[in-house]
Amino acid sequence: MLKHLHIQNYALISHLDIDFEDGFSVMTGETGAGKSIILGALALVLGARADSKAITDGEDKCIIEAEFTDYIIRRELYANGKSRSFVDDSVVTLQELKVLANKLIDIHSQHANLLIENADFQLEVIDAVAANTPVLEAYQAQYERYTKAVEELQRLQTLAKKSQQDADYIQYRYQLLDEANLQEGEMESLETEQYQLSHAEEIKAALETALEALSGEQGSANEALRACRLEDAAPDLQERIDSARIEIQDIAHEVDRLAGRIEMDPERLSWVEERMDALNSLLHKFNAETVEELIKTRDELAEQVNRLDSFEYDIEQAKKAVESEKATLTKDAKALTESRKKVIPSICEKLMSGLTRLGVAHAKVEIPILPTPDFLAPSRHDNFTPSGCDEVQLLFAANLNQSLRNVSEVASGGEISRLMLCVKALIASTKGLPTIIFDEIDTGVSGDIATQMAAIMNEMASHRQIIAITHLPQIAARGTHHYKVYKADTATRTETHISRLNEQERVTEIATMLSGKNVTDAALKTAKELLCCH
Repeated sequence: MLKHLHIQNYALISHLDIDFEDGFSVMTGETGAGKSIILGALALVLGARADSKAITDGEDKCIIEAEFTDYIIRRELYANGKSRSFVDDSVVTLQELKVLANKLIDIHSQHANLLIENADFQLEVIDAVAANTPVLEAYQAQYERYTKAVEELQRLQTLAKKSQQDADYIQYRYQLLDEANLQEGEMESLETEQYQLSHAEEIKAALETALEALSGEQGSANEALRACRLEDAAPDLQERIDSARIEIQDIAHEVDRLAGRIEMDPERLSWVEERMDALNSLLHKFNAETVEELIKTRDELAEQVNRLDSFEYDIEQAKKAVESEKATLTKDAKALTESRKKVIPSICEKLMSGLTRLGVAHAKVEIPILPTPDFLAPSRHDNFTPSGCDEVQLLFAANLNQSLRNVSEVASGGEISRLMLCVKALIASTKGLPTIIFDEIDTGVSGDIATQMAAIMNEMASHRQIIAITHLPQIAARGTHHYKVYKADTATRTETHISRLNEQERVTEIATMLSGKNVTDAALKTAKELLCCH
């Protein structure tokens, strides 16, 4: 339950600390006193969207801290629009904060009554009463598997269609490269050969000149060395000259061999140049820079050609997977539908009983469950949704001569408030929330109906903490604990405060609610009677 709330620099609140108790508490105050500000601060600490405009004028940040039985949650909002969230002083993401908050407290705002008209909310109520979380989670897990199988089938079908459309083009491009018989390093080899063939005469002449130089008189070096009589001073020179002569002779033989290979071959030159032109044409056509890139493209096209033949098999296997997952999902959907149908009579009975207690004596409620229409999933042509295959619609009639119709079409504001309280009372016991806050759920009711609403909230408080923000004295008098929200002026500003009332203060507050600022003796007497009755 909520034990303590601390607010600092939020809107009209510079500093506020208030303790809360278990059971049924009420919060009152004039319109504009700041009840909504306190509720907004609480919503912020529970993960609501942050707005830096909520920071008190002139301050850099605001802090809201809520202490629950097992957790302390803090939210810090800065003037630059950033915020940080903490659980027991550990930083958490906003999503993590919301998940935790949903398990701790439910704030029923003034606009939440509109939820009763929402089909998704109606389905959530049924699931809460049915306590079918394991069944719902099993369905949702299978729904995800089925959806993925459908997406894979659609992906393959799209690829197959596109590939089929491009098949002729892919095949044509592949054949161009395949028939070219590409070889790595081929262009470099052709360029070398083309140069040699086109410059054969010059190369041959140069080689012959080199050969003559290498084959010239080689004995002159030996004779000059002997004339110098240096054999004793440099005995190894003769040996080195002999070794060099052998190496030069070997080079000369190799040059002679190369010269013999170089010859004019116009046909070969023509073929080489045609081959180079063909390769350059392919490089340009495929926007490539090297033959190696062309080879890579050829291999990729070969895979696409092979895939054209495999798509039919892959699609057939994907269809089987979809049918298998759909069969399991259908079974899970039926189990989910049955779990809901079982509790519908009980839900209708309890809602009608609660409405009768709240003055709608002839209330009739029906909740038919119908299959969801196929248009919800047009791409799959089925009626599976993340929440099942069921479409619900709460039908309501308040009078004997009135036919059942959608609740949004026939219920008045007061009837919707009463119906919503009955729904909250119904799901409170099954959902197990420690704290529920009602923000003026009594809109549109008064007199004895208000007393009955207070009684229902008081009964709910026997197993959880209930806090009701109200303008009705009948409800305010029923609370075990009473808090008053009010504004007070300082020298420079107006601030919102909250205080817990003692018994005498409660009498005065309820009397004020009955008669206005000019409290009469009759109002004080009535206030005491209201409090004494409870």
